Amino acid sequence: MFSLSKLEELRQKLQQWEETTLQPSLSSGKERKESFITTSSEPIHRLYTPLDITDMDFERDLGFPGEYPYMRGIHPTMYRGKTWTMRMFAGFGTAEETNERFKYLLEQGQTGLSVAFDLPTLMGYDTDSPEALGEFGKCGVAISSLKDMEILLEGIPLDKVSTSMTINSPAAVIWAMYIATAEKQGIKPKQLRGTIQNDILKEYIAQKEYIFPPAPSMRLVTDTVEYGTQRLPQWNTISISGYHIREAGSTATQELAFTLADGMEYVRWAIERGLHIDDFAPRLSFFFNAHNDFFEEIAKYRAARRIWAHEMRYNFHAENPRSWLLRFHTQTAGVSLTAQQPENNIVRVALQALAAVLGGTQSLHTNSMDEALALPSQHAATIALRTQQIINEESGVANTVDPLGGSFFVEAMTNRIEKQAREYFDRIDNLGGVLPAISAGFFQREISDSAYRYQRELDSEVRVGIGINAYAGEDHFAIPLLEMDPKGYQRQAERLEELRRTRDTGAVGQSLDRLRIACQGTENLMPHILQAVRAYATLGEIIGVMKEVFGGYEEPTWI
Repeated sequence: MFSLSKLEELRQKLQQWEETTLQPSLSSGKERKESFITTSSEPIHRLYTPLDITDMDFERDLGFPGEYPYMRGIHPTMYRGKTWTMRMFAGFGTAEETNERFKYLLEQGQTGLSVAFDLPTLMGYDTDSPEALGEFGKCGVAISSLKDMEILLEGIPLDKVSTSMTINSPAAVIWAMYIATAEKQGIKPKQLRGTIQNDILKEYIAQKEYIFPPAPSMRLVTDTVEYGTQRLPQWNTISISGYHIREAGSTATQELAFTLADGMEYVRWAIERGLHIDDFAPRLSFFFNAHNDFFEEIAKYRAARRIWAHEMRYNFHAENPRSWLLRFHTQTAGVSLTAQQPENNIVRVALQALAAVLGGTQSLHTNSMDEALALPSQHAATIALRTQQIINEESGVANTVDPLGGSFFVEAMTNRIEKQAREYFDRIDNLGGVLPAISAGFFQREISDSAYRYQRELDSEVRVGIGINAYAGEDHFAIPLLEMDPKGYQRQAERLEELRRTRDTGAVGQSLDRLRIACQGTENLMPHILQAVRAYATLGEIIGVMKEVFGGYEEPTWI
C-alpha cells in the first residue's frame, strides 16, 4: 500500500523520532512496565507505522466489505443495514422457568433465543438417571423428552424467532425434539431458522462433554449436515466453536487456528459423504470468544474471515461466494469474570462486547455480572442485554463499516495472528490431521501450556487482575443471586414418570429397535432419531441405544 521510496523516507523519520523525541522521554523516566503483552502473552510494540504492514496490498488483503476476502465484514453495509442478533444465552432449572425467562428477554428487546442445557442433558442422561444426581438445572435447562421441549418453547413463534442450542454429543436428538415441537405448532422444517452447536471435535479438544468415540460422533455430525442441507435450508447445522477452546485457556491464535482446523475437517467429512460443498458450506457458522484484550480480539475476527474465505475458495474450490463467508456468533469471556467485586464484570463485558461488534460479529451474547457465582439473575441478564443495546444505539460504532480498518496496529496484529494460525495448520497436517492430533494430545497440551503460562503471569503479577491481585480491598461486594424453584426437580421427575407410564410403549420400543439397526449400518440416523422422539422416547433411552452400538469414549492416559 506504500511505495518503497515513501517507506524508506518513513524509516528515516522514525529513526529520527526515536533519537530526538523518544530517547529523552525514556531517559527522564521509565515506562510503566518493562514489557507490554496481550492477553495471549504476545509482545506489543511501542508504536506501529506503515513499516509494520509493508507487505499488505489493499485489494488482496483488505478489500471492501461484502467482497472477498471479507476481512472488513461479510455484508456491504454491516450494522447500518442490520444490527447483529442480540442472542442472550439462557436456561436454568425446569422448562417452565426457562420459558418464562425467554419470554421476558424477548419482551426486553432480545432478537434471538439461545438455549443453555444442564449437564445431564449435555451428557445424554435423563434427569432421574442415577448418573445425573445433584446436577439438575444447575448450568442450564433440563430437557429429557419431547414433552420438556414442548413446554420450553410454548408460546414462542418458531417460524419468526431463530434459536441457537448449545448442545454437542446429543445434538442430533435435541435438534430432533426442536423439529418435532415445531411440527406440533404447525411449522414446517424449511421455515425453521437457528443453529445447533454440534461441534464434537472441540469436545475432545477442550470441553470434554463427549459420549461416543470420534468416528461415530463425526458420523452423527455429518448426518445432521446432510439432513439439514436436504430438509432445513435455513438452519446452521454446526456452530464450529472456538469459545470453549479459549475458555480452557488457549491463546487467541490457538482459538482461531484450532477452530478453523475443526471447520475444515467437518467440510472434508461432508464432501466424503457425497455432499457438494456449495450445498452445505453456506450454512456452516462459527462461535468465538471475546476476551479482555480489545485489539487482539478484533484482529482475531478479521483474520478468521480472511483465512476461511481463502481456504473455501482455493483449497476446497467452492464457487458460491456464500460458501466463502465466515459467519460467527460471539460470547463474552466467561473465564474473565471474577467472583471478587462482581460488578466490575459489567465493565469487562462491555469492552468485550464492543470488540465483538468492531470485529464484525453476526450475533452476540453478553455475560451477566453474576456468572462467576451462579446462573444469571433476571436483573443481571437485563443489564447484560442493555449493554448491547447501548453499544448499538448510543456509542456510534455501528454507524460505519469496519472503523478500525487500516489501523497500523490492528492490521499488523491481524497479519501476525493469520501467520501463526497457518503455522498451526502445518503442525496439525504433519500429525496426520485433526483426529490423529486429538489422539496424540496435541491440542490439549498446547492449551494446557497456555493456560499454565497465563496463571503464572497472574500469580507473579506480571499480569494485573482488577479485584484479584490489584485494588482487591477487603470489602465484600454482595449482589442478589438467582434462586431456582426448589420443587423443580420433583416436578421434572414426576413428569418423566408420567410420560413413561402413559406413552405408547410399543411404538417407543419399535422406534428404538429401528434406530439400533440403523446405527449398525451406514444410513442417515436423523429420520430414525426423529421417529423415536415423536414416540416420546427419552433422551437417555435414545443415547443408550446409540451407546450400545457405538460404545463410549475415555480420554487416553497420556493426559
